[in-house]
Amino acid sequence: MSAGRAWRQGPPEQPVFLFDLGSPSAWLVAERILTELPELAEWVPVQLGAEVDPDWAAVADGAPLPLRRPARWPPETERVARAATFAKGGGKGVGFALATFRQAFAAGRDLAAPETMFLAGAAAEIHPAALERAVTLRGPAATLAAATAAARALGVGAGPAIARGAVVWEGPDCLAAATAALAG
Repeated sequence: MSAGRAWRQGPPEQPVFLFDLGSPSAWLVAERILTELPELAEWVPVQLGAEVDPDWAAVADGAPLPLRRPARWPPETERVARAATFAKGGGKGVGFALATFRQAFAAGRDLAAPETMFLAGAAAEIHPAALERAVTLRGPAATLAAATAAARALGVGAGPAIARGAVVWEGPDCLAAATAALAG
């Protein structure tokens, strides 16, 4: 059984970072989680719903790059979430997710635009034809739906979230809370 599927069988033993690509708060966590969380987390794209009215000033204050708010908000994320699920399955999920977040929130690109997905794919070394095909397949769609259902079963209502065992840290401050708990 792959590590990507193992946590869905019950509460995760390894930390799991659950993120929606339409969440600027998830972008802020994604940019810091690799260096701040004391344990390596599995990155799992889910569809929790884009933040309808994010606190853009707080996002700008915490952003590692200058914020460029996407013109189309809230975004449509179904295709890019399927692409992220496909990328995760090929071992390129973290690179694809980070590149997608940066395209959306540092470059201000529309997450529904195919070019955004292709630019993120190029950064993660995924051929555009593979991404275009992947978003039409049942496998990535079913895996994304199962991951979202598993996140909801863990009690995740909004993102971003970090889960380990039966404990879920959720929201913009989830990284700080998870880091404190896992380091102690």
